[in-house]
Amino acid sequence: MLSHIKIVLVETTHPGNIGGVARAMKNMNISNLCLVSPKIFPSADATSRASGADDILAKATVCSTLQEAIADCNIVIGASARCRSISWPEMSPREFAENIAFSESSNKIAVIFGRENSGLKNNELDLCHFLLRIPCNSDYSSLNIAAAVQVVCYELFVAADQQEAIHIGDRGKTAKATAIQMESFYTHLYQALTDIGFMHPDKSKTIMRRLRRIYNRVELDIKELDILRGILRMSQNNQRNE
Repeated sequence: MLSHIKIVLVETTHPGNIGGVARAMKNMNISNLCLVSPKIFPSADATSRASGADDILAKATVCSTLQEAIADCNIVIGASARCRSISWPEMSPREFAENIAFSESSNKIAVIFGRENSGLKNNELDLCHFLLRIPCNSDYSSLNIAAAVQVVCYELFVAADQQEAIHIGDRGKTAKATAIQMESFYTHLYQALTDIGFMHPDKSKTIMRRLRRIYNRVELDIKELDILRGILRMSQNNQRNE
């Protein structure tokens, strides 16, 4: 779904930044990279910084001019942190991803990132339909190019709804406790707290209400409920043996 997005880097000076960009792109499932007159490429530094995104580098296209790089694109977005004397229609990465990137899937879209030290020139922005600005600290607004690409690619990835559900450990593998199981637990909890002398008749309703809120927020599963009831039984047995 992100194959219509092209990341274009203009006159990148440091090859390591190209590798960093490739890594950022692969993280977010974007693979179309175009380089305009890079100072050094291919490069071992680029490959090293890519950290496994070598395939992005291997199929990257290299062009001599920006016009050549965007020739097949219908929409061109220029990323810049610098204010300009002549205003362009501006948007944030989120606005771009939500409102432009997927409005018509048949459109090929280029997102252009300029030189590390000076960004895009005005004549290069003349080729763009929109100026993309990443919101950040106004006193220090210049992002590393790989970081800037990561932000934009992340917003595209989210807008394309390509996230996969991540299951940590055994979360979700055990059924949640039912209402009747929870009521049985609360009855047991009340009795155990009474047995150990914690519960006082004049405060029992307030305490139990707060305890219910605590455990209801947790959304216990059956195994967790069994553990808690085991603790309650052990506490009661210890109390009786004293």
